[in-house]
Amino acid sequence: MTVQQTVPTPAGRTPATCFEYQRAETWADAIELLELWDGEAKILAGGQSLIPMLNLRLAAPAALIDINPITAAAPRVDGGHIVIDANTRHRTLTTSEVVRKHAPLLAHAVQFVGNVRVRNRGTFGGSLAHADPTGEIAAVTIAMGGEIVVQGPTGTRTIPAADFFITYLTTVIEPNEVVIGGHIPIGDGARWGFHEVVRRYSDFATVSVTVVARPGSGPRVVLGGVAVSPLLVDQDLLVPALSDPGNPDRARESAEAIAASLDPDTDLHGTADYRRRLVAVHTRRLLQQVLAEEGGAA
Repeated sequence: MTVQQTVPTPAGRTPATCFEYQRAETWADAIELLELWDGEAKILAGGQSLIPMLNLRLAAPAALIDINPITAAAPRVDGGHIVIDANTRHRTLTTSEVVRKHAPLLAHAVQFVGNVRVRNRGTFGGSLAHADPTGEIAAVTIAMGGEIVVQGPTGTRTIPAADFFITYLTTVIEPNEVVIGGHIPIGDGARWGFHEVVRRYSDFATVSVTVVARPGSGPRVVLGGVAVSPLLVDQDLLVPALSDPGNPDRARESAEAIAASLDPDTDLHGTADYRRRLVAVHTRRLLQQVLAEEGGAA
């Protein structure tokens, strides 16, 4: 660990007080610092979400723990999974031959994250830990049946992505734990599709729809922008579409049932009714395309 400093007492801080900056050379260093600051520190990776929150005073940590010195290995295959380290940049996910071959949905969806500057600096683990309900990486990781690996003082644990997100910007990780990577099942032979609606390029998604159908298993549909976290659709709502794959009427029946089950917010990006309409339209299109045949992208 490159920096050792005395922790200031929270009572001595004011909204204008500068935070302490500390660098972690290893994950063990990061965890030790998180424990030292006892919930008063934030992890700094790409900073593409954290820095704007600091600028807007939506976050006021006592310390920033910089994990950029921790090197990320290239995405790699281990057994039936792709292993992706937390500090892997979004740009790497779009160019990695391993990701493009075995998880093409992830490589495709990451192209919709922010803009080129965000993709060059943002990280895989940071996007998951930030837990934005409109986040592309969170949605597709759930849809692909991925797992998130976190490390704390007692060791590592692996959490299914579908169980990782609680609500806005909140996950199940403890204050003294940090995301160190993820496991994505190899998607060879899967049929998939991803649609996203934004008001303007690089903006937050108003609605996103992800559909993944693996050979021998039922499709997974994940919606972004319609709930407090990326929403994995109940399989019962997909029964009509599965009863006659590729039939537009059956796909529409499932899509409209999914949309009717939602209770999204109304905000500056769109009303609740508008979001439900977007879900109905784009889910129908993807279900019809993805279920019509096997193998490849919709």
